[in-house]
Amino acid sequence: MKEIRLGTIGSGAIVRSILDNVKLTEGIRLEAVYSRTEEKGRSLASDYGVDKVYTSLEDLFADEDVNFIYVASPNNLHYPHAKAALLAGKNVICEKPFASTKEKAEEVVAIAKEKNLLLVDATPTFFLPNLKILKDKLPKVGRIKLVMGNYSQYSSRYDALLAGQVPNVFSPDYAGGCLMDINYYNVYLNVALFGKPKRTIYLPNIYDNLVDTSGLLTMEYGDFVSSQAGAKDTWGVNYFQIEGEKGYIYIKDGSNGIAEVRLVTKDSDETFNLQPNPDRWFYEVQEMTKMILDEDREKMENGLETMLSVIEIIESSRKKAGILFTDEK
Repeated sequence: MKEIRLGTIGSGAIVRSILDNVKLTEGIRLEAVYSRTEEKGRSLASDYGVDKVYTSLEDLFADEDVNFIYVASPNNLHYPHAKAALLAGKNVICEKPFASTKEKAEEVVAIAKEKNLLLVDATPTFFLPNLKILKDKLPKVGRIKLVMGNYSQYSSRYDALLAGQVPNVFSPDYAGGCLMDINYYNVYLNVALFGKPKRTIYLPNIYDNLVDTSGLLTMEYGDFVSSQAGAKDTWGVNYFQIEGEKGYIYIKDGSNGIAEVRLVTKDSDETFNLQPNPDRWFYEVQEMTKMILDEDREKMENGLETMLSVIEIIESSRKKAGILFTDEK
């Protein structure tokens, strides 16, 4: 593939973060935008210098100049939008969470394989240079005994929830909740490093019988345990720490971004960072573009396998905790 020509679905903050870095990256550009409203679509298109604005998905999918659909709609729409794009013959980049259930995610993956189309899970962690450092340095801590993480980010939409509204991010109609959003990054990093756990227990704070606004996920790996906290109703110090018999690794600012990797043993204290740019989306767009242009299907499939495991863990954990989305009740 010589160039990625994006058609975007969605107009939220994350779309703009991606498109800011698309402008900085060779081999990828914005071709068209889709929005349910002409006004929002025109605003996004104007900010990023394109003329094509669609309010019909069918029209977007029919645009022959668009060869990749970037899905960044609300959580519950990722699955139908990605599926529809693939069935229309378009390659797809899909934001996290890829789907609300493993069954839906597997269906999308199967369609891409059947049609020989490229499908990319857009979880930033997968593309970060510091993830490789983390994997390389992990054996230095010896046999792992404890893993602990926290990602707390007070949501501006939480105030609206307290005021009686139900924003998408806290709505069971839209597959919302903390585990599907904030704590997703913690789960993803655990799976990327250690694979699937043997057992999980999720203890959520559920607001007004809707979804979880915060919670603690315990993941049992047989010879060690991982405790992962996530919150959209509090704020605190974000971190991720792996403790072994020979030392520990501390990740600055937590799993979302892997900003810095500090390795401490009895004999050394070293800090590593291959990400001088603090914008994690910069590395995602750069690495993802290279992967797609090289048509590195093995790497794409590895990313999809990790995603499927994460979705399976989150689905099982939330359902056992009594968190069901509207279409599951």
